[in-house]
Amino acid sequence: PPRPRRRRAEADHAVLLKPEEAPAGAFSLSDPGSDMAKKKRMPAQLPVVRPVADGDFPALQSIYAHHVMRGLASFEEVAPDVAELRRRAEDVRTRGLPYVVATLEDAVVGYGYCSPYRARSAYRHVLEDSVYVQDGMQGRGVGRAILAVLIARCDALGYRQLIAVIGDSANAGSIGLHAALGFIRVGTLRSVGWKFGRWVDSVTMQRPLGTGDGTPPVEREGGGPAA
Repeated sequence: PPRPRRRRAEADHAVLLKPEEAPAGAFSLSDPGSDMAKKKRMPAQLPVVRPVADGDFPALQSIYAHHVMRGLASFEEVAPDVAELRRRAEDVRTRGLPYVVATLEDAVVGYGYCSPYRARSAYRHVLEDSVYVQDGMQGRGVGRAILAVLIARCDALGYRQLIAVIGDSANAGSIGLHAALGFIRVGTLRSVGWKFGRWVDSVTMQRPLGTGDGTPPVEREGGGPAA
């Protein structure tokens, strides 16, 4: 009988390269296996993830504005301008937290960052991730590339939990992305948002970092985790 045809791996199947294997300041993704298997399974080019640069913010504003004005991933209803996005990014970076962009053929096609989950001090070992992909670029591994880098960076910084707050319980793309990278769904807040004339849920997912809650955190002077 004919041999069954092997399924093609999805474009989003990838693992993080070691930093020394990527260009300076950037991280790329590569599928494990032989070179021939890679050629058969992988897209022609994979996203490169690097720290955000000042010139990226017009592209980031365009990406985020689409999600604000046409989607449910964000509960904002008025898209912030470039200056406001730059201010928010600076707040993240001054805390020593990751804020990165993904590029394909040198064009910015997505971005992500991690910020404190809550302001009160007992939450200081927990972060929340945010990932946004350019409309039309879904399914090319962009979101996975960004989230993999965020997880690695926050783990290295000594944080213990990473939270995803996902707009819309029908947001299968974001829920599936987080599940694929080790997040578990811990709850749904029903109908907490009102957008586009309807009630919208909020889904919470969680992933441990490092030893998670298996050991006490290591504190640095002034509070927060010590890497």
